[in-house]
Amino acid sequence: MIPEKMPEWLDVLIQRLSGLDVFDGKIPNHVLVNEYEAGQGIMPHEDGPLFHPVISTLNIGSYTFLDFYYHISDGTSQAESCAEQERYFMSLFLQPRSLLLIKSDMYNRFLHGIGPKTQDVITDKIGNLGFCDASVGEVMERQRRISLTIRHVPHTLKVKLKLGKT
Repeated sequence: MIPEKMPEWLDVLIQRLSGLDVFDGKIPNHVLVNEYEAGQGIMPHEDGPLFHPVISTLNIGSYTFLDFYYHISDGTSQAESCAEQERYFMSLFLQPRSLLLIKSDMYNRFLHGIGPKTQDVITDKIGNLGFCDASVGEVMERQRRISLTIRHVPHTLKVKLKLGKT
């Protein structure tokens, strides 16, 4: 990772997030901005050792569901490992303008992803359903969504690159 100066609007957001002390005293230095149209998703994955083991995601625009899956090595047989539904653990309902923090067991023990759907049916497998404006059986239509994934990268290059003419 090569460090760059954060845009001012992101720096303000990072300072506010740092004030919550969710990064164990570290200051976030990495922001990933993604746009998703209805029907686009993210395959189940883990963020790996490049990052401090905390993910903060600001959800803008549409709601979505972040799905969590057991790793293949978590007691799942090889035959079951091909089927995501067999490894499915639970989902979190990410409402518009919400901040999600993932750390500890949820970061280390599970893969996370977003199913490529245009609509969702609310089920009792939503871990935070009691805190959301939704009811079991309700059908919701996904719209365009922006996510800002804010993290801390412990090891960055100490050099500065100059690109273009000098």
